[in-house]
Amino acid sequence: MDMRIGVARLADGPVAELVGWAREAAAAGLDGAFLGQHLGGDAVLAAAVVGREVPGIEVGTAVVPTPPRHPRVLAGQALTAQEVTGGRFALGVGPGHGPVMEEVFGVAAEPPARHTRAYLTALRALLRDAPPGVTPPPVLVGALGPAMLRVAGELADGVVTTWTGAAAVAGHVVPRVGRAAREAGRPAPRVLVGVLMALTGDPEGARGDLAARLGPAGDLPAYRAALDRQGLSGVHETVVAGDEREIERRVRAFADAGATDLLVSGLGDPAAQGRLLEVLGALRGR
Repeated sequence: MDMRIGVARLADGPVAELVGWAREAAAAGLDGAFLGQHLGGDAVLAAAVVGREVPGIEVGTAVVPTPPRHPRVLAGQALTAQEVTGGRFALGVGPGHGPVMEEVFGVAAEPPARHTRAYLTALRALLRDAPPGVTPPPVLVGALGPAMLRVAGELADGVVTTWTGAAAVAGHVVPRVGRAAREAGRPAPRVLVGVLMALTGDPEGARGDLAARLGPAGDLPAYRAALDRQGLSGVHETVVAGDEREIERRVRAFADAGATDLLVSGLGDPAAQGRLLEVLGALRGR
């Protein structure tokens, strides 16, 4: 399968645990380990440590909110992570959610696409000023709506999506970001699709558990618009859940839709997640 498959989770938790998690993914034959920034550990620093400790896989962030971080600071972090990992780091950024940025960080919300365009312009210029021997890392942008996908295609090396099914990837994400890149004279961008996945005999139970835990995420404006675009009532409906054949069917659907990378966040107990890694590794090897 040409589509790369990696794992993703929040950067919360002990760094040693994150290293072990990435090591299991690498041992299963997967391609990467990406960390999302929440309110706990630092995703860029954690990704750098993971990459230093786990050779042979790509590491990165998916994603770091930009409003609370000056582009010069983030560029310095990213270039250090790129050096530490021997060129295996990818910087994923996004504008965050307005209500969260205002309430948690005290940062006034701006129109996401306008903010991201200005931020990426500054960030990419700073990344080009890399130390000798360090190649600037690829920059990925978390994007769901048309305006953000246009910015990602014009200014970034790829796009990261969440709560997005294969049909939306094929019909909405890939055409828009690809067209924007072509019009800007840029190479075809990577399309990294984040998906929650459970290897289980009770798929509805897995979706119900997720709805109870993360259902309110569907009320955030960007996520609500993405769900409405797909005709979905909540984030739980985007979960990929079922037996090995269902997992394989859904993974291949994302590859057929034009995803270049699948970033899987496993659900279930450690044993179930371990079996899921084995299934994904076998698919990656075919």
